[in-house]
Amino acid sequence: VQLQASGGGLVQAGGSLRLSCAASGSIFRMNGKAWYRQAPGKQRELVVSMTSGGSPTYADSVKGRFTISRDNAKNTVYLQMNSLKPEDTAVYYCYSFGKTDYWGQGTQVTVSS
Repeated sequence: VQLQASGGGLVQAGGSLRLSCAASGSIFRMNGKAWYRQAPGKQRELVVSMTSGGSPTYADSVKGRFTISRDNAKNTVYLQMNSLKPEDTAVYYCYSFGKTDYWGQGTQVTVSS
């Protein structure tokens, strides 16, 4: 399974971005999905996690602003990010977890004040 993340970029505070993570392989549909982020000098942190049949769990810092969704037909998971803040600046990674775990490459999100 390969995960390809995209959609990052530079946005002003208050703006929006939508990240996408496209996967190859049918196992992606059965696996849980998550987004992590890592800011410079900080540890990687969980943004949102969603099991294959469950509801998403969001970090407190993004609740009400970020939304995870998936399109199983396209083998893609999305992260809609609204009301972005400078502290959301980080490299964002998609993650697929199950019997085997997979990381995507990161996509940079930069929020200017």
